[in-house]
Amino acid sequence: MTTRLAAIAAAMLLAACETAPMKSFTSNAKSAWGQLTGSVSGKSSGQAAFSTGLKQYDDGEYQPAAKSLQSALEQGLSNKDQVSAHKHLAFIYCSQNRTAPCRDEFRKALAIDPSMELAAAEAGHPIWGPIFLNVKAGR
Repeated sequence: MTTRLAAIAAAMLLAACETAPMKSFTSNAKSAWGQLTGSVSGKSSGQAAFSTGLKQYDDGEYQPAAKSLQSALEQGLSNKDQVSAHKHLAFIYCSQNRTAPCRDEFRKALAIDPSMELAAAEAGHPIWGPIFLNVKAGR
C-alpha cells in the first residue's frame, strides 16, 4: 500500500510539473485518488452495483437485484442511496412473503433516515405498505 501511495504521489507531482492545463492535473489527481480509495468522480465504490440493482429491480429481475443491492451496500453508498437500497431490498423480501427480512430492511433504512416515507404508490401496496407503517410506528 505504501508503494502504491508513493507511486500515486509521484504521478501527481509529475503531473503538476507538466505544462498541461490545470484541468488535466485535477483530473489526474481525482483519478489517482479514485484508484486509491475505490471511488470514481467522488461517487462511492458501490454506485455501479446500486445502479445495476435498481435496473434489475425495474426489469423484474428480483434475485439478481437483491444481490446487486446487497453488494452495493457492502461496497459503500451515500446515505440517500443506502436508504433506497434497503427500501428496495425490503420490497423484494416482502414480495417473497419473507416478512422478517422485509421488516429488517425497513428498520435499516429508517435507522439511516428516520423521516423516510414511501411514495404514495409504494405506501398503497397491499404487502409492504402495511409492514412499513407498522415498522415506522414501532420505532
